[in-house]
Amino acid sequence: MSRRVILVCAAVALVWGCVGDVGQDTATLGLAVPDSPLVTLRVMVGTGSVDDPVGKNGLNALTALMIGRGGTNSLSYEELTKILYPWAASINVQHDKEVTTIIGEVHRDHLEPFYKIYRDLIVAPRFDFEDFQRNREFLSNGIVSTLRGNNDEELGKQALNAFLYDGHPYEATEMGTERGLASISLEDVRDFHVQQYTRNNLRIGVAGGYPDGFLTQINNDLVGALPLAIDTSGSSELPEPRILDGLELILVEKEAIATAISIGFPIEINRADDDFYALMIANSYLGEHRTFNGRLMIQMRGRRGLNYGDYSYIENFIQDGGTTFPLPNIPRRQQLFSIWIRPVPHHNAAFALRQAVFELSQLVESGLNEQDFEATRDYLINYSKLYVQTTSRRLGYALDSVFYGTEFFIDEILTRLSRLTVDDVNAAIRRYLQAENLAVAIVTSDAEALWNELSSGEPPSVSYNTEVGDQLLADDQAIKAHPLAFNPDRMRVVTVDEMFVDLEGP
Repeated sequence: MSRRVILVCAAVALVWGCVGDVGQDTATLGLAVPDSPLVTLRVMVGTGSVDDPVGKNGLNALTALMIGRGGTNSLSYEELTKILYPWAASINVQHDKEVTTIIGEVHRDHLEPFYKIYRDLIVAPRFDFEDFQRNREFLSNGIVSTLRGNNDEELGKQALNAFLYDGHPYEATEMGTERGLASISLEDVRDFHVQQYTRNNLRIGVAGGYPDGFLTQINNDLVGALPLAIDTSGSSELPEPRILDGLELILVEKEAIATAISIGFPIEINRADDDFYALMIANSYLGEHRTFNGRLMIQMRGRRGLNYGDYSYIENFIQDGGTTFPLPNIPRRQQLFSIWIRPVPHHNAAFALRQAVFELSQLVESGLNEQDFEATRDYLINYSKLYVQTTSRRLGYALDSVFYGTEFFIDEILTRLSRLTVDDVNAAIRRYLQAENLAVAIVTSDAEALWNELSSGEPPSVSYNTEVGDQLLADDQAIKAHPLAFNPDRMRVVTVDEMFVDLEGP
C-alpha cells in the first residue's frame, strides 16, 4: 500500500476501515455503517481520457462503458440487467480526464451475488461486439446529437476546455472525438483494459452495511485477479497548459435562441494546496454554484434579470444529478478557474460578458471585506457538510482525498477554513486570480455580428424587460466603460459542425 493511502486511512481511522499490505500498491477503504441496508462499492481506476492514444480519442470512455453497460464472461448485458432489476441494484461508470470510477450499489441481502457480477465486470468484461457497437454509437451520439445539437451550455463549457487546453492532454472531451471513436476497434478496447486495469492502478472503497471480512475479500479478489502494470511511464507529469495572452475568444456559431458564455484560465493549485481553501471562500463570494449567494448571481440575475444563473468555480465542476453539489470522483492534477454565464438574450450578450469580467476584476482589485469574509466562511463550513449526505458520496470524497494526498476533504474544509483570516483570502486572490488573460468561449447564432460588437471598442448596449432605478443605470455605465483587451490573433469563429471532430480541428 502506498504511503499516500496509509496517511488517509490513519487520518479517518475512527470512521474508516483499511486493508492492504504496505508492499501493495492498492488498499481498500471501508466506511462501515452497520445499520445501513445498502452497500456501495467504488473502484477508482487511474486512467482517463489523457491516456487515449493519438487518433483514438474516446478509447478510455468506450472501455469504461464496456464495463458499466456491458456483460461478463458468463452473463450478457441483457441477462445482467434482468438479474439486477429485482434487486434494485445498479452499476454505473464515470469517465473523466484522469480517473474512471465504477460505482455499484445494492441491498446487503443481495451483496454476495451482486459482488460477483461487479467483480467480473472489472476483471473480465465480456467485450461483446454488439455491446461495443452500441456503446460506441452512444458516445458518438453524445458528441454529435447532444453536445453539438441541443446542449448549448455544455457545448460552451467543452469549447472553453478545448480552447484553453489546445495541444494539452486535457483538450479532447471525456467522450473523445467523432473521428477518434470511429477509429477504435474492439481489439483496441481489449488491449486498453489489459494495459490500464491493473492492480497498481486501483483505489478501492466500500461503504454501508457490509459484513465482516468483506474488505479483505474485495481487496484480495481485485488485487489478485488483475496484473501488475508492466510500464507506468505513461503516467508521467502533465505538461503545463499554454499561457493566455489577453482576452482570447472562440465563437461557435449555431442556431440558438440565446447566447451561452464560458470564461476561464488555468490555476496552479488544487485541493492538495493550502491556498485552495482560501480560494474556496473567494469563489463562493463571487459565484457559488446554483445559489443566490454569489455576487455574479446577485448582480446579473438578481438586480438585472439578464439570465437564469451566473456562477464561478476554482476546479472542474460537474453537478451531481439533481443536486446542487459537485460530483465526486472527477479529480484532476491541473485545475482551472471558470465563470459560467447561462444563456442570455443575444442583444445582451456583449454586456453580460463585460459585466462578468468587471465583477472578477473588482474581486481581484478589492478582495473581500471582513463582514463578507465571515459570512462566506460560515456558509461554506456548513454547506460543505451537505456534500456527504449519503454514504456513497462520502466514500467518493474519501477516494478523492486519496488522489490528492490530503485528509478527508470535508474535514479538511472545516479545519482549513476555521484558521483563515480575511487577509489570507485576499492574499490568495492576488496570487492566483486575474481578469486580463482569459479564454472566452461563446455559443451564439450570429458569431460575426457579436465579434464586431465586441471588437468595436464601443460600450455594449443592454435592455431590461422592466423599469430599473437610477443607481442600477449608473452602475451599468461603470460596467460599460470597463475595458476588454481582446487579442485579435487569438480570435476564432467556427461552426458547430467543426467542433470535436478530431484534435487537428478547433
